[in-house]
Amino acid sequence: MTGHSTVEGVVQNVVFRNEENGYTVLALLTEQGEEVTVVGCIPFAAVGESMTVTGTWVEHSAYGWQLSAETVDRRLPEGEAEIMAYLASGVLKGVGPATASRLVERFGTDTLRVIEEEPEKLTAIKGMTAKKATELSAAFRSLTGIKRVTEFLSRYELPVSMAMALVRTYGEETVTKLKDNPYLLVHERFGVDFSTADEIAISMGFEGEDACRVEAAVLYELSHNLNNGHVFLPRNKLVAATAQLIEVGEDTVEKAVDNLCAQGRVVCRPIANVEGCYLRYMYEAEIYVAARLRSACTQEREHWVDAEKIIDEIQCVQGVTYAPLQRRAVALAAEQGVLVLTGGPGTGKTTSVRGIVTLFERMGLSVLLLAPTGRAAQRMGQLCGREAQTIHRCLGMSYNELSGEVTFRRNEKDPLVCDAVIVDEMSMVDLELMAALLRALKGDCRLILVGDSDQLPSVGAGNVLGDLLKSGVIPAVTLTEIFRQAQHSAIIRNAHAVNCGQAPELQNNQNDFFFLRRRAPEALVETVVGLCHQRLPENMGIPAAEIQVLSPTRKGVCGTVNLNRALQAALNPPSPQKRQKLWGETVLREGDRVMQTKNNYDVVWESSDGIMGAGIFNGDVGIIQEIDPSGELVKVRFDERTCLYTNDMLSQLELAYAMTVHKAQGSEYRAVVLISTPVAPALMVRGVLYTAITRARELLVLVGDETIPGTMAADDRRQRRYSGLRRRLKEASEE
Repeated sequence: MTGHSTVEGVVQNVVFRNEENGYTVLALLTEQGEEVTVVGCIPFAAVGESMTVTGTWVEHSAYGWQLSAETVDRRLPEGEAEIMAYLASGVLKGVGPATASRLVERFGTDTLRVIEEEPEKLTAIKGMTAKKATELSAAFRSLTGIKRVTEFLSRYELPVSMAMALVRTYGEETVTKLKDNPYLLVHERFGVDFSTADEIAISMGFEGEDACRVEAAVLYELSHNLNNGHVFLPRNKLVAATAQLIEVGEDTVEKAVDNLCAQGRVVCRPIANVEGCYLRYMYEAEIYVAARLRSACTQEREHWVDAEKIIDEIQCVQGVTYAPLQRRAVALAAEQGVLVLTGGPGTGKTTSVRGIVTLFERMGLSVLLLAPTGRAAQRMGQLCGREAQTIHRCLGMSYNELSGEVTFRRNEKDPLVCDAVIVDEMSMVDLELMAALLRALKGDCRLILVGDSDQLPSVGAGNVLGDLLKSGVIPAVTLTEIFRQAQHSAIIRNAHAVNCGQAPELQNNQNDFFFLRRRAPEALVETVVGLCHQRLPENMGIPAAEIQVLSPTRKGVCGTVNLNRALQAALNPPSPQKRQKLWGETVLREGDRVMQTKNNYDVVWESSDGIMGAGIFNGDVGIIQEIDPSGELVKVRFDERTCLYTNDMLSQLELAYAMTVHKAQGSEYRAVVLISTPVAPALMVRGVLYTAITRARELLVLVGDETIPGTMAADDRRQRRYSGLRRRLKEASEE
């Protein structure tokens, strides 16, 4: 059994069903009398239901061949026996075998139509009240509504796995809304490419210059470019890109932009000599961040006459002597409502932050320590000797299933109970997250923003840290002195050399920075595997679990995809004691290191202290703890949180023995093995190399071509991001 197949039959048994996402395992009896196991998103499938399933055959290690459903054409049962089995299966709450028998005995093959269209007739059945009949009819209509959604998706060869999300968002009107505007499918939550939605719309009769189509294309361009870091697009570029995308005249697009502005969905405002076009919520976020930060800068603070004395005492207690810039940072924290503290590795950011925390506590202020990722928060907490948490968790992030939007429990109405907040790894904080954080701060709360502005910018839209520094409006201290103890680290010396445009020193292997020349791709992969599997664990005492392989790219022999296969084979080979499952071209095995590749706000987790929550985010790394015997559930532990993944969610996981430099942002590893080979020009830049080097805490091994690091260090190209925050901060200060 290989490739695609289509089977038709009647459901005999539902083996497993996830009510939240519709993932189902069922036994289908074909017309030829063969029983086939079908897996996939088939919401509320029930015994007696007929269906035609098209999908791909996959072999389960314990249960043999299964058909993984891609499209499902479902038909309600028609014969009395099938209707009886269907209703008796429990598909409708409150209807069991006895009620099912009475219904079919009374209404025969017309039973399902009566339930849906004439529920008042159901009261003729013993024990069926008018209220119960109404509830039964509503529940059945809901089921048939989901069935119509899956039929719609199957008709256009879309994955039925999005049916539940669509129904949760648009309810019983889902199909009607999709027929009126198929471009709704392009929403991030559903993940349909614009080109696919466009083909569907055109097949449904939408004209090329239909207003719905052109407006959807404009919104798509703005949304798509958020992923490229752009908060807005200049109107002329937006119009030109949209016109090219859907092959219409620019005048038509101009009209669509005007219509969207009139509807309030797009905001066009002059910014830096261009007319910037924003999605409304991004415009509001930018305006809000600028206003709150300016307010924090201008708000009068109580002058602490004893601040300098307290700083002297802190130095004595901590056994340090602050450099002038460090002391200035600590002193400014006492005076200012907001402060930006930046600097490269070895310049004393952590010592300064410790001093600020102690100073705040001596001033009687309650302090929260935050970071964008779990690993960054964990490291911050360890370095400061206090609890730190992620920004998302602190703000009480949740996902509104009806609106499809991320929401935060903490906001202006329910602010954080603290006097000061210190945020580390600010280079990773995008505009939306910054706005959410500021909304949760009381008006007099102090804010200290810590980061390295030379690292790669945030994955999300905006360049918050860079804009704050370049505005010249926000009080800032940039630490530049490399401390004597840090100067002994070749990792730190080479990081600063790269940041100055110089190639790292590769000629002489140093105590924590080594270079191994391997130009042949296959030899490079073999060396990397040997380093992780034997050489570093045996010779340097660094366990494989504390080694991270980084590559600028996913592609090619030296990209992360191929490296992960090779590393998995060496570090976590097949074993009778370890369950595994094949997912696409990837084998997932108990003990594997894996990474979440997209934000998923629906994943439920439980922490080690029993707290329940939801949300696993792009870049989170965990370990597969268990694959259940049926192969339908995969348990993954992310630091202190444990999650269960069903098969339909596994496409969001990938092996993480090797990862791209971009995915490693905000994390630090005891040892890093860095791939040095030619890659796409956009990745051959200084920021990528600098960020990669600074991920290593104790050891960095560079493997590959010795000419590549120099080429990357010399290229300081930074992708321009359209962001108005810097200008708005300056304009506010000039008013």
